[in-house]
Amino acid sequence: MVSRSANKVEPVMASIRDLDSNVKATFVEADLADLDSVRRAAVEILELAPRVDVLINSAGNMAIKDYTLDKQGLEMQLSVNHVGHFLLTNLLVPALLQAATAANATNTALPRVVNLTSGAYLISPVRFEDYNFSNGEAYQHWIAYGQAKTANILFSFGLSKRLQRYSITSSAAHPGYNGDTQLARHLTWDDIGDIEPIAKANTGKDFVWEEPRLKTFEQIAATPLVAALDPAVAARSPVYLQNGQVTEVDESARSPDNVEKLWKLSEKLVGQVFDY
Repeated sequence: MVSRSANKVEPVMASIRDLDSNVKATFVEADLADLDSVRRAAVEILELAPRVDVLINSAGNMAIKDYTLDKQGLEMQLSVNHVGHFLLTNLLVPALLQAATAANATNTALPRVVNLTSGAYLISPVRFEDYNFSNGEAYQHWIAYGQAKTANILFSFGLSKRLQRYSITSSAAHPGYNGDTQLARHLTWDDIGDIEPIAKANTGKDFVWEEPRLKTFEQIAATPLVAALDPAVAARSPVYLQNGQVTEVDESARSPDNVEKLWKLSEKLVGQVFDY
């Protein structure tokens, strides 16, 4: 379990131990906004788990009101929601390959990667020509969030394209909305109400909310688990899921051109090329 701080993870690990004392849950520290930290974490994870059957990339931030940069000088939402995950996932591919070899030999479930995204991807496509918002001059917090969530989906499609021949698939899952999560603790309901007009002005399309509009924590967990465990999802991947179902995704988040452009941009941002 990867997090910036142990105090957030320990209660979860304690709950896991209470459910089944045979399950070993281990904390690994990493800050996705610091690529040096991500690289250190990848080394530690590979030592602890040389075989990874399921990787769920679930960390994120949302609608940071003030233009904020990561350690590398990249806008913070694109950094944490996508770029840190892009690097970590690619560095863990050797462990996914080990899982694929074992699964093929034993005819068991094949490994997969799940990237948590959001229906808010409809706010904005990836701004390939100005992903860093003109050094803050063009920054709008919801558009930055939409860009990052679109990147999650494009990354899922790009990763599947490269790794399917090794029996590794990837999908993007929209867990749903919940007013009680810490993700939106800095926002008001008026801020949430800004999404529809901003999306319309930015894309020319009406923003469509997923129903039910708000979910319980258990319901939020359901769609990522479907993406991680349902054999039918792996067979159809790369896909986008919401409400536990494979759902059509906008062209901006799945077009082959955008998939490749994001992969190349991501390699540029992490300073490393990944050829499979």
